[in-house]
Amino acid sequence: MRIELLHIDDCPNVATTQERLESALAALGHSDIPVTMRLLESAADTAGTGFAGSPTITLNGSDIFPTGAPADDLACRIYATPSGLAGLPTISQITEALKNNGL
Repeated sequence: MRIELLHIDDCPNVATTQERLESALAALGHSDIPVTMRLLESAADTAGTGFAGSPTITLNGSDIFPTGAPADDLACRIYATPSGLAGLPTISQITEALKNNGL
């Protein structure tokens, strides 16, 4: 099981996304699964990663919030949350997405 948090250097939502991801893993009883932080510095770095904007969470190489074609632009990502558009998903959204993707 491989979980990666793909991000760009100046993404303001990386730290909070990492905290929420770790909380979601703990809630699912999988706090033993490490989260690999992966910094993407060029469009070439995004190739084959499932990156769809920063931050992107992948499970075994697939975006847990698939929204269509992966992006090669080094840009921020927008998520639809219960409170409206945001730069990161909620803990419950991450938890549900992990469950829906086989965790």
